[in-house]
Amino acid sequence: MTSEEPSNAPLTDEEKQQMLDHGDRKIARLRAVDSAPRVFILSGPSGVGKDAVLESLQQAYPSARYVVTSTSRPIRDNEKHGVHYNFLDRDDLKRQIEAGEYLESDNVYGNLYGVPRRPILEGLANGQHVIIKVDVKGAATLTSKIDPVISIFLTAESMKELYRRLNDRNTDKPEAIARRFQTACEELDRAGEFDYVVFNEACKLESTVADIRRIIDTELRRINQPNVQVSSE
Repeated sequence: MTSEEPSNAPLTDEEKQQMLDHGDRKIARLRAVDSAPRVFILSGPSGVGKDAVLESLQQAYPSARYVVTSTSRPIRDNEKHGVHYNFLDRDDLKRQIEAGEYLESDNVYGNLYGVPRRPILEGLANGQHVIIKVDVKGAATLTSKIDPVISIFLTAESMKELYRRLNDRNTDKPEAIARRFQTACEELDRAGEFDYVVFNEACKLESTVADIRRIIDTELRRINQPNVQVSSE
C-alpha cells in the first residue's frame, strides 16, 4: 500500500489549526524527553580536578541535584561542610551505613566514605538531573545500582602532571601522596569501564568543563531512554 500524495490544494483554516495542534503535541513529547531526569557520575583519580570541575558545573546547571558524599575524615582548611563533603563522626556515619542510608560506601585510607541514597531519590522524584562526584571504585558500585547512568572519567594529561598536582595540594604527607599516586596508576586501568574520558589539562579548566557540558547536553537529548531505576539494596 502506498501513501497518498500530498494535496496541492491550500489548507483551510480548520486543517491548518489541526496540523498546528498535532505538531505542537509532538514537540511537547520531545520536550518531555529532553527534560527527563538523568544521573551523571564524575570520577577519576585524586588530584585530577574533580572539585574544580564540579564547581563550574554547578554554575552551568544550577537546577541539577548535586549529591554530596559523606566522610569520617577530618575537614581540611579549604573545605566546607555540606559543599565538598558531609563531614560526620565516624560512629555516626558507620551507623547510617549499616542502616542502609547509603547507596555506596567504602573504607578509603582508613576513613569511611559513602554516597547517600536519599538525595538521589529525591532529585529524581523532583525531576532533577543528578550529578555525583565519587572515586573510581565507588563509580563502579553506583553504575551497578543505577540504571541508566552516564559515567565520565576525568584525568590529567600525564602522570607527571598528576604527581605535581598531588604535591601542590599540600594536604597530605609524602607517604600519603605516594599511596594516592600508586592508586591513580591502578585506576587508569579502569577508564575503559566509563562512558566517556575527559582530559583536564593544566590551566585549561574552561576547556575541560566545555567538553563535559557537551557530553551532558548530548545525553539529555538522547531519545528512547528508560526512566532511571535505583537499586533498593
